[in-house]
Amino acid sequence: MFNVEQVQRYSRHMLLPEVGVAGQMKLLDASVVAIGAGGLGSPVLYYLAAAGVGKLGVVDFDVVDRSNLQRQILHREDRVGLPKTGSAAETLTGLNSDVEVIEHNEPLTSENAMEVLGDYDVIVNGCDNFPTRYLVNDAAYMLGKPVVDGSVLRFEGMSTIFVPGEGCYRCLYPTPPPPEMAPSCSEAGVLGVLPGLVGLIQATETIKVILGTGDTLAGRLLLFDALAMEFRELKLRRDPGCPLCGDSPTVTELIDYEEFCGFAGGDRASQPVEAGVAG
Repeated sequence: MFNVEQVQRYSRHMLLPEVGVAGQMKLLDASVVAIGAGGLGSPVLYYLAAAGVGKLGVVDFDVVDRSNLQRQILHREDRVGLPKTGSAAETLTGLNSDVEVIEHNEPLTSENAMEVLGDYDVIVNGCDNFPTRYLVNDAAYMLGKPVVDGSVLRFEGMSTIFVPGEGCYRCLYPTPPPPEMAPSCSEAGVLGVLPGLVGLIQATETIKVILGTGDTLAGRLLLFDALAMEFRELKLRRDPGCPLCGDSPTVTELIDYEEFCGFAGGDRASQPVEAGVAG
């Protein structure tokens, strides 16, 4: 059960009827993997650690760059050049020693995705490229795992949840756009606070999924325009013709996602930072 320090730490959760002692135990027993320790992964992981999610996986093989510090709050100036997974682990365990942080300092590929993602209850996607987004989508569906998805670009962001059997990323984007039409944040820029807002939405939805409470964003796409300070919502439905989750699926195993998305050389594949709103 909970020790004295844990009762003090999680007291505000335990006061909520929708959480309580049983809900806090669910959080401590839960496992979540974040694809990316960048702009979106930073607030997601930070608040999930604060909330007491017991096991957090961090998938990222990038190193901390000075340009990251404008928005990636897990990292600090003195960690520039160090692996993001290690920097994230140091911050998260320093925040909450109850949390076990698993570092996956490697590219996510068709060869390792099922093994890496299969160890977690919920997948939070915050990558910055289409090959990885389709890879995570397909692997999550095959594993029967929910994906709490988010993306940001310039002043706009969006978030949703893909639940196996209720629609997937391919239902929303059946085919990827040409690479030249899908800029990343490093190419088009992003307002520094925007990933924080969208990442907190993802963290909130993740906690709701773990607790089994509230109305989640499953079946809904939440859009945010920071310049207008405006939220909009679109309905999402499973596409019966979807090649993955449709009535007659043709995607039954993980494929070469760089080739599928038209990226040559693989220089953008599996580099999880932030995702453009186009994806």
